[in-house]
Amino acid sequence: MAPSRRLFLKSAARGALLAPITFLRNDAARGEEPALMVSAPDPKSGAVKRTSGEVLPAGDFLREEKRMIPVAGKSDVLVCGGGPAGIGAALSAARNGAKTQILEFAGCLGGVWTAGLLTKILDAGNKTGIMRELLTALAEQGSDVARETKGTVYDPELAKRVLEEMCVDAGIEIQLHTLVVGAIVDEGNRLVAVVTESKSGRQAWLAERFIDCTGDGDLAAHAGCRFDVGMSDECECQPMSLMALLTGLDPEAVAPYIRENGADAKPRFLKLMREAGINPSYHAPTLRHLHDGIFSLMTNHEYGVSAFDAAAISKATINARREVFDIVAGLKKRGGPWANIAVVATAEQIGVREGRRIKGRYTLTAEDLASGMRHPQAIARAKFPFDVHALELAGNPEEVEEYRKRGVKSYDIPYPALVSADVDNLLMAGRCISGDFLAHSSYRVTGNSVPMGEAAGKAAALSIQQQVMPHQLEWKTAQSG
Repeated sequence: MAPSRRLFLKSAARGALLAPITFLRNDAARGEEPALMVSAPDPKSGAVKRTSGEVLPAGDFLREEKRMIPVAGKSDVLVCGGGPAGIGAALSAARNGAKTQILEFAGCLGGVWTAGLLTKILDAGNKTGIMRELLTALAEQGSDVARETKGTVYDPELAKRVLEEMCVDAGIEIQLHTLVVGAIVDEGNRLVAVVTESKSGRQAWLAERFIDCTGDGDLAAHAGCRFDVGMSDECECQPMSLMALLTGLDPEAVAPYIRENGADAKPRFLKLMREAGINPSYHAPTLRHLHDGIFSLMTNHEYGVSAFDAAAISKATINARREVFDIVAGLKKRGGPWANIAVVATAEQIGVREGRRIKGRYTLTAEDLASGMRHPQAIARAKFPFDVHALELAGNPEEVEEYRKRGVKSYDIPYPALVSADVDNLLMAGRCISGDFLAHSSYRVTGNSVPMGEAAGKAAALSIQQQVMPHQLEWKTAQSG
């Protein structure tokens, strides 16, 4: 069962099990008649480009007929995913002279920071560049809590505005509500186009360099890149969590339970919950004060959910939201400082800790982290511990606990881990870079995602200027460029 599961994932990544997407262009230039009538949806009138096809006799598949896909944009650098990694990549590429386009599935930039209501940026304190710039903006424009934490505890709504303004000021083209659904690779092993779906229908986007900042490695998978999922051939992944915003609490009255007031806040909060008859699925519940009586809450785990299964994610989101409301109702019944607690919002998207890890030209390993590896092409230094949220309610496998006991020494994230091994003009940034399961549990946090994106964006822009592929670019040259 395990090998067949892994083969399924890999063959799906290569497109073997996906309906073909035909991308036609330059027919007229070759003196050929276009295969189909060329037309594009009219965004003003509401007209759409209709799909044609047939359901196969068994009823298991629909065969879609070929159709022309309009090219919606052409750029030097196309960034897929507007989360922390995508923000770093797009800003860096644009500031290094590249015409840059960013595509994002949610209705805002920021990914897990905003649509996911994360509210805390981990492993960011030792970072420079764009990460420090973002923290400074979040602190200066934010609350007293934001200033006290140097921007690492932030207001998600403020973050939306800050990120949008920075990207607009940098001249970046932004399209939200847009999902990557395909990729075209030419005979020279280079990405030619990304195919998306949105309210505008199916569209194609052309670029010289592409950066996968989707978190789950969606672009790389559609481009046929190799990848790994989970801890073993069984593809066991870390659980998902749904964040929430709360109100009705007095920060002084609940101070012993606020995470920033001490490491013992989590176990104290769990004890309080259990005394109230609440048994949260996450046994390290986290309460944070953001500003003006607004708090964030992370207190649930959804186990065994695939990041690539929309039905499973939907069910997990509904389950998690129900648990959040049940927990808040239980706390409210306890009375005292909890008597007026209420849910303000739950995250638009559930927090996904783990998707694909794309094969790069270097693979970070647990041993690299435990030994404090130094690399001549380092793009950033990370120090976050092995942070494997229990793979199941009973806890983690022995191997995970052994590495946790060894701990992480400050280590380098190498530039080659951001460079696709299989597609020459594709880079990755964020949690989908090349690493093993345990290494990923450390570098995946968002304080590392931004500098990864910054490096990938700069490398993309400089590789165009120097007329080399990203894997031919010496990072020391890029760093000093």
